[in-house]
Amino acid sequence: MKEEQRQPRVSDDELPRMSLLEHLDELRRRLAVSAAAVFVGFLACWYFAKPIFNWLSIPLIQFLPEGERLAFTGLIDPFMLYIKVALLAGIFVASPVVLWQVWLFIAPGLYRHERRIAIPFLLATTFFFVAGGYFGYEVAFPMVCRFLLEVGSEFRQVITVREYFSMASKVILGMGLVFELPVLILFLARLGVVTHTFLLKQFRFAVLGIFIVAAVITPTPDIATQSVFAVPMIVLYLLGVGVAWLFGKRPSPSSTPD
Repeated sequence: MKEEQRQPRVSDDELPRMSLLEHLDELRRRLAVSAAAVFVGFLACWYFAKPIFNWLSIPLIQFLPEGERLAFTGLIDPFMLYIKVALLAGIFVASPVVLWQVWLFIAPGLYRHERRIAIPFLLATTFFFVAGGYFGYEVAFPMVCRFLLEVGSEFRQVITVREYFSMASKVILGMGLVFELPVLILFLARLGVVTHTFLLKQFRFAVLGIFIVAAVITPTPDIATQSVFAVPMIVLYLLGVGVAWLFGKRPSPSSTPD
């Protein structure tokens, strides 16, 4: 009888590594799939562009006098507005596919046991991105609108749809990306790049960086409006510290001091 020969198990270190050109080709494919997903989301949202913008305009309209509406100065402005609205909505609709492509791009560089968090990674990143966008729409942006209207209360408002949507999309997308901070910290902690003790030691520098990011996202230079963006980011950072403590990579027994 012939004895069955078992194939030797290949360790993670023995797996073939991708070259630079292969990485670039992989990046191109992931970007192409992501762009296709956003385009499909754009087509799906195009029909609903008007009601979506009506919903997006609530943070400003609620503070305007009765009967006041947004204006436009160029004949093509409304058409371009609805294209941008559908694109913004399409990004959120396609976000699970886009974030999945992000995972597929970074997964080959991970160990086998680290790839098991694929589904939690997808669920967490999608949840935080959508939650951040909704926070920007529901909490942060209305505060910005109210502050700016109060500053210009002695003048007659002529707010164009172009400048309003530009500001709204910047806040909503910016907060969506900012809310990915706990997931990013979790990922780095699982790789052993950062630890909860390191993050706590760097807290004051993190606060400085957070206020710089808030200054970029915030459409106004005042400290009060920046705090509306910075405070949630600080809370997310502390949440990331807790996540790193719970799920971070533990040091091996051989590396611990006697």
